[in-house]
Amino acid sequence: MIEDFRYAVRALRSSPAFAAAAVLTLTLGIGASTAIFSVADAVLLRPLPYRDPNRLVYACSDMRKRNVYDHLWSNADYFDLRDHASSALEDVAGVRTGRGNLPHDDGTAEQIGFATVTPNFFRVLGARIVLGRDFTESDGEAQPPTADGTPPPPDQRLPAYAILSQEFFERRFGGNPAVLGQPVVKNGPVAIGVLERGFELLFRPDKDIERTPDLWMAARLSHSEPRTSISQRLIARMRPGVTIQHAQAQADAVAEQCRAAEPINATAGLQFRLEPMQPYLVAQVRPAILALMGAVVFLLLIACSNVANLFLVRSSLRSRDLAVRTAMGATWWRLVRQMLAEALLVAAIGSALGFGLAWVGIRELLAIAPANLPRFDSIRIDPAVLVFSMGAGLAAAVLFGLAPALRAARPDVAQVLRASTRTSGLSGGSLLSNVVVVAEVALCFVLLVGSGLMFRSFLALQRIHPGFDARGILTFRAVGGKNGRTPEERAAVVRQMQSALAAIPGVESVTAADTLPLHGSFFPYRWGKEDALADATKFQAADTQTVLPGYFETMRVPLLAGRTFNESDNKPEPRRVIVDQALAAKGFPSGRAVGQRILMRFRTPQPEWFEIIGMVAHQRLTSLAEPGREQAWLADGYWGFRAVSSWVLRAHRAIRPGTPPWRAPP
Repeated sequence: MIEDFRYAVRALRSSPAFAAAAVLTLTLGIGASTAIFSVADAVLLRPLPYRDPNRLVYACSDMRKRNVYDHLWSNADYFDLRDHASSALEDVAGVRTGRGNLPHDDGTAEQIGFATVTPNFFRVLGARIVLGRDFTESDGEAQPPTADGTPPPPDQRLPAYAILSQEFFERRFGGNPAVLGQPVVKNGPVAIGVLERGFELLFRPDKDIERTPDLWMAARLSHSEPRTSISQRLIARMRPGVTIQHAQAQADAVAEQCRAAEPINATAGLQFRLEPMQPYLVAQVRPAILALMGAVVFLLLIACSNVANLFLVRSSLRSRDLAVRTAMGATWWRLVRQMLAEALLVAAIGSALGFGLAWVGIRELLAIAPANLPRFDSIRIDPAVLVFSMGAGLAAAVLFGLAPALRAARPDVAQVLRASTRTSGLSGGSLLSNVVVVAEVALCFVLLVGSGLMFRSFLALQRIHPGFDARGILTFRAVGGKNGRTPEERAAVVRQMQSALAAIPGVESVTAADTLPLHGSFFPYRWGKEDALADATKFQAADTQTVLPGYFETMRVPLLAGRTFNESDNKPEPRRVIVDQALAAKGFPSGRAVGQRILMRFRTPQPEWFEIIGMVAHQRLTSLAEPGREQAWLADGYWGFRAVSSWVLRAHRAIRPGTPPWRAPP
């Protein structure tokens, strides 16, 4: 074999054009397929980084009569699922996340991600505590109520306990274990442990879950909170041997109990749905990844067909040489080995270069990866990708090398030697060559049709108007600065932010909201007309945003009727709301929504009347591909100036980081 490969090197060196064409063609095919396989491996194939991930399920709370799916859970519903489905579910854990400010000793603030979890959370997922201890059940015991029902004084409150991420532990405290047993900050939670490095929360991107919180705190859940107070997302672990169908049957029985315990659950059509963790996590991106994987496999097959044609032509041109060697006693197996050695050498070089091309391609894919691609930061060249690349190269060598080798190894010696020219061999093997060409054209046709369909879908998405103008928009999120203040003080903070941002050269207008379109995380609230007071099933759900006056002008949301918010609306009373055209069409088919009233429930147990003062264009809140529910907007003053945190600047020219009055973060 060593001699065969030496001969193959000399043969390819003598035909540099052929070698370069074959290697380049194979490099492109293997490089593209390896890069896309690395995405498929990380997102679809690689097991989730949890203990026994096949037994983990997302517990989804649906309100089907209101078109609300995978919503948050109340404490009471969580306790019911945990306690009454225990024969199928080994344990159920809850989590909610957010962002907040953690002050340093010098007074500067650091924005961190935090999570509040049930004490069993890390045990359910199988995460390791590398320093200190895990939460215990006593860490999550509810605060006992006082005799008069008022919050207890600070010195009588149960302590809060926290586990630090390894990265935060090293960044903030230099990895000093002396921090354990001490408050993270003054009057803050007590640090009791350090979580293993790299642990992350895997939820769908539209659920707005912090993937790598810095601070994990034990939740003290109370059984006395109403079922209408919802805040958690749940992950459950099924018992060994339990099927998803059995577990779902128990969840259905618990949901029936919850509907009977709370009228709102009954009128909303509450259902509990258990979804296997990995399939549900990637359900939104799986079709696109499989389509891309199919496309690059076709591309690889086309590359193999091209190289096979090159080898067929080459073997035809070498037919006289092969005939002479056969006449001198060379066996057909010896000739096959030598031809395969050339094919394997071309495949090896193409695989090596394709692997390098895939490494570059993966870096570019990570730079443009969409936000809804789960685990995209785990895409990398790993042993599975390396094996795929080597396997693709070997398969390619067999595909394009074996047939030409077998044909060339059985020449008609007498006919070839009687021929007057070396090109006489080109007339042989026309059937095999035609088969390869037909296969190549068929593969190209399938690939072109698929590419055309994908391009048409892309153009369709490009034509969808999101309901606002994103050109010239800059956004950021600011949290904190309002706790412990009166509504007037909080309003002053907001005005100060607006003034400072508006003073930046190049800024046309400034506004803020609690969350922004295409962010994915919107909270649906009930709305209805007067008939809903007598029949609660008439209530429907709308995604609600809280905004500052000027929001629609800054975002350039088309105003279809009425007016937008002004400063006189930016207060708790009178209660005014702006709706989109979808809500107006559903609630007021006559088309006269402005001036009408609708019922909405926010601050009080019972719904309140709101006056509609304007109707605007519908916005795409989750993605361009999904129209979403109807929408309504409230002014920040309704909540006492505490809701907005996502800021929007519309600029008429580029703004560089560090432009005054900004101060670069430490």
